[in-house]
Amino acid sequence: MSEIKSYWQNYIDGAWVDGGAGRVEVINPGSSAVLAEQALADAGDVDRAVTAAERVHLSGVLTALRPVERGRMVQAMGRYLLDRVEEIAPILSLEQGKPLWEARIEVEGAARYFEYYGNQAETVEGRSIPLGAKYFDFTHYEPFGVSAQIIPWNYPLEMTARSLSAALATGNTAVIKTPELTPLSNAYFAHAAEAVGLPKGAVNILCGWGHEAGAALSSHPGVRQIVFTGSVRTGIAIATAAAQNVVPCVLELGGKSGAIVYEDADLEAFENDIRWGIYFNAGQVCSAMSRVIVHESRRDELVERAVAVARSLSVGPGIERGEMGPTMGAMVSEAQRDRAADMVAAAEGQGATLAAGGRKMNIPGAFLEPTVLSGVTPEMSIAQEEVFGPVLSVLSFRDEAEAIAIANGTPYGLVGGVFTRDLDRATRAAQKIRAGQVFVNEWFAGGVETPFGGYGKSGYGREKGREALWNYVQTKNVAIRVR
Repeated sequence: MSEIKSYWQNYIDGAWVDGGAGRVEVINPGSSAVLAEQALADAGDVDRAVTAAERVHLSGVLTALRPVERGRMVQAMGRYLLDRVEEIAPILSLEQGKPLWEARIEVEGAARYFEYYGNQAETVEGRSIPLGAKYFDFTHYEPFGVSAQIIPWNYPLEMTARSLSAALATGNTAVIKTPELTPLSNAYFAHAAEAVGLPKGAVNILCGWGHEAGAALSSHPGVRQIVFTGSVRTGIAIATAAAQNVVPCVLELGGKSGAIVYEDADLEAFENDIRWGIYFNAGQVCSAMSRVIVHESRRDELVERAVAVARSLSVGPGIERGEMGPTMGAMVSEAQRDRAADMVAAAEGQGATLAAGGRKMNIPGAFLEPTVLSGVTPEMSIAQEEVFGPVLSVLSFRDEAEAIAIANGTPYGLVGGVFTRDLDRATRAAQKIRAGQVFVNEWFAGGVETPFGGYGKSGYGREKGREALWNYVQTKNVAIRVR
């Protein structure tokens, strides 16, 4: 791996620039050492970025293209990333903490979004509406204009890719605010935009504090659409700012997702769902399987299996874990790690049993042992609040109605899961679970093609799949009087 440069700039209107708010140190959570410095944007930088994106949109250069031509440019951005997996993945691993093999998966996943939405560009079609012989009426989809995209730190490449690719495919321009904790790898989107020939100003990428750059971006009058993934509190602030300008938002605000495991479930197979559902990316996944709601007759066996999975993981610096396997890296920061550890301790205080892990590891970096809590009850904080860490809470139920009530008993509704051999039972549960996506017998089933988004405090709007395209266009109706 080549040495990472010590200072990274923002990308505004086709140029790499310093930030008006100075610099921020990017910490390697796998060692707690400084990895690099990143330029920090201020409100003036945000204004220049939005102005550039608005200029490109108003010029019509993107909408003038035949959609297939625009789609080919979007696809080429994905190929640019794929060609540089071994260059990008180490940077992502070092800034975010995840194992190197997980970072490779994220780069490949980011590229897949550009492939998918590049293919979709020429499928966004209007329709004719019959109004009788004297009229010819049709609908037409037009891009909003400047899409402001505020990106989370847990999957900085994939989350940017899923919104940027859809925005460009539909003819929008973009201003991306990268996360302060993991901003470095986003620079490759700027390089990709240049490489495929997008005009200067079509894609702008800047890092800045949420209360400064993020607030300036979400309230800017030139922004016409906003995409945000993050906390409920910040999502409310962004939606409130957007409302002042009557700007639509797509909000993905996390969850407390539960898997219902019935008495006939294959628990040996379920071990793999535990591995991926709560310990992938150290549990820092909005749709993580943070709660398992198991039939009381299988509770002890499930806890035993979950403990075995947790204890099987090799935990340490992600950059040293290049081969796919039972490994886990650091959490993104010591502050996040400490918050998760404190929540585990509070759960113990409320009566939960620590079956595995739960402690900070005695090595440099932001490491928390893979954790299993048993004896968790629905009213405990650990069963209601998002931990965003490698912490599995095991609850139990007696009958189907109680299982559904527990699954739906949080303010969130991002995803849910059902594990059973009984298809009728699985179907009933899927109908009753209050969530935007329900997995049956495999956590994280689906893909880029399947719509993703939440109910309740998990947000609104949908990302992924064709469903997401409609977030980036507005409908125009044209009615012609035929004489």
